Amino acid sequence: MNGPPKVFDRTLYLARQAGASGEALGLLEARVREELLDRLAAVNRTFGSGVLIASHPRAFVEALAGSGKCERIHKRLPVASDDLGLAAGQYDLAVSLLDLHAVNDVPGYMAQVAASLVPDGLAVFAFFAGDSLRQLREAWLIAEQQVTGGVSPRVAPMIDLRETGGLLQRAGLALPVADIDRLPLRYGDALSLMREIKGLGFSNCLAGRSRRFTTRRLLLAAAEAYGRDFGDADGRVPATAEIAWAMAWKPHASQQQPLKPGSAKARLAEALKVREEKL
Repeated sequence: MNGPPKVFDRTLYLARQAGASGEALGLLEARVREELLDRLAAVNRTFGSGVLIASHPRAFVEALAGSGKCERIHKRLPVASDDLGLAAGQYDLAVSLLDLHAVNDVPGYMAQVAASLVPDGLAVFAFFAGDSLRQLREAWLIAEQQVTGGVSPRVAPMIDLRETGGLLQRAGLALPVADIDRLPLRYGDALSLMREIKGLGFSNCLAGRSRRFTTRRLLLAAAEAYGRDFGDADGRVPATAEIAWAMAWKPHASQQQPLKPGSAKARLAEALKVREEKL
């Protein structure tokens, strides 16, 4: 049986993540850290043992420890293979930060995280999704068609937020909740955006990427298309960045259960005070 299609070169992605640095990385981590703590603060519970998966886990682990929401936190670096190496039924809390968007087997990844939880344990995922880098993707398409007469994969496909609930349930999790954190970004020009993406370790890691060197002509054509089609009146360019947050629980008997079909004790038509008619 064939495995999931290899969309990403995970080895390359993780190597670039390991080398990421700079002010932008600190700002991104601070935003994710704040959002994580806010979401866990809304959960009326303290977790005994947790695992956190992130390319740069130290700041997140320190924040979790300082919050008092998790007593023991085990940090894990993302891995290139499909096997996360998580023991089954070990944790009350499992958190994956900024990794899922570059995973080849998303359902399998989520299922392994779910399996690592004890019943009534909480899984939290944060990943780039939705319209992230939409303008950059379109600018590259325009530039390559103009310069080379064809296109090659340059910006990764993003998980649609509407799919997230189904993915969580498919992984064996219950009571899924998902939302988007939108980051409004603006740059002096498209080249500044591309440099920041490279510094963050998010440069093109698609398995099907072109192995040819990106020429100066192509690079400038992409920057020109970006500024022309998406630039603001003051000459700066906006960028779309959306971080999806998905949370769900390992099933447990104490959790709220859906009512059985036909168990309602009152008709909706009566509550709305309207006449009920058969279709």
